[in-house]
Amino acid sequence: MGEVKSAGRPRSAEKDAAILRAALELLASQGFVRMTLDQVAAAAGVSKSTIHLRWKSKGNLVTAALESARMAEAPPATGDTRADLVAVLEDFAATVRQVRGMALIGTCLAEEAHTPELLAMLRERTVLPRRALLRGLLEQARDRREIRHDTDLEAAVSALLGPFYADYMAGRTDRTNWAVDAVELTLAGLRPPTL
Repeated sequence: MGEVKSAGRPRSAEKDAAILRAALELLASQGFVRMTLDQVAAAAGVSKSTIHLRWKSKGNLVTAALESARMAEAPPATGDTRADLVAVLEDFAATVRQVRGMALIGTCLAEEAHTPELLAMLRERTVLPRRALLRGLLEQARDRREIRHDTDLEAAVSALLGPFYADYMAGRTDRTNWAVDAVELTLAGLRPPTL
């Protein structure tokens, strides 16, 4: 949505990707209000008119950029709950670092009152799919009786993801085993009682 269709020469996928990458980077570093299409064009190595040929407005461009940052493919499940949860969390952390996700999240939160569609798009394209993936793994663990049948799965998903954000805010970004720790702590609290 918001993309401009033209009957001329086919669009360059490389230019599209460069523009979207530049928009994400500038959104994270400058914020929505300070980010300009001139900056995006310069960072992407294209003209401003090239951007306007593709997107009607800065809002449309940013929405497309956030959509491009969506979770692509989940790591393949192995059936080992612990290993699968750790793999998804490590992939999540790598993705957040790759797109400067914490700054991007901050920008979307800061713009919520003025441009609520940015946060809505971030939730729809990245946050909710990742949560659904973790929930699915926990549902399978519940079906295999590895965790209690009455487990609040949404709370468990938050418990798995929370340490990444908490460590970032505490300046503990060098913890390489955070995903393993988060999974082990969460699963320990969800195990069914032994008979």
